[in-house]
Amino acid sequence: MKDIDFDRRAIVVREGKGGKDRIVMLPAALEASLRAQLAQAHALWAADRAAAVAGVQLPHALSRKYPRAAESWAWFWVFPQATLSVDPRERPLGREAHDAPPPPQRRHHMLDQGLQRAFKRALNEAGIHKPASPHTLRHSFATHLLQSGYDIRTVQELLGHADVSTTMIYTHVLKLGGGAVRSPLDLLHLSPAPSAAAAAPPPWPAGAGRYAREPDPPAWHLLAEEPSSCAVPCRVMPSCTAPAASAS
Repeated sequence: MKDIDFDRRAIVVREGKGGKDRIVMLPAALEASLRAQLAQAHALWAADRAAAVAGVQLPHALSRKYPRAAESWAWFWVFPQATLSVDPRERPLGREAHDAPPPPQRRHHMLDQGLQRAFKRALNEAGIHKPASPHTLRHSFATHLLQSGYDIRTVQELLGHADVSTTMIYTHVLKLGGGAVRSPLDLLHLSPAPSAAAAAPPPWPAGAGRYAREPDPPAWHLLAEEPSSCAVPCRVMPSCTAPAASAS
């Protein structure tokens, strides 16, 4: 629990890729969910302390240097298991197994197999039909940072790469259509193809010949609204007052 800092919005990754520690950002969108998870973990930790359950397994022989640290809330898991189990690393081997007392049962963190199964279910529910694993999130993390405009050195530090040339692999996404280069086909102003209904000839009137054409209806409303300016007597409407032309 001590590796989560809500004030600085940072998560300390212990012994990550390459066995090195690094600090990554804590998304603000996950803060409420993470606090709720810590509340459930704290209730489980309080129940273990009341039942005198052995503390968590500390790395690098820290249990001998800090005997009470394994039972503290700072070293408790953010995602603990629901049941107790024995750490195989604490089982005595050889002749010591007969005389040594049995190892204590502790509460360990969730295994990576549980995360892999949950990730697979999330892929199916999201409708993603591409091969992916939890490690794919690491590549997506670097890809989205570069697409958002962050420099390569920042991405290198967040990923924990010792050499920037390893981080340069992710810059290939900036050369695709989603980055800067557009396809030449998108630059062409192509007119859409006519639909089948628009390309079909108009239906012929019933009883008409092959080359017959239905006459256009007279535009009575246009003649009624605008005065006629023709030079010959209008025979369409009797009320037309256009002047008659001379015989010449």
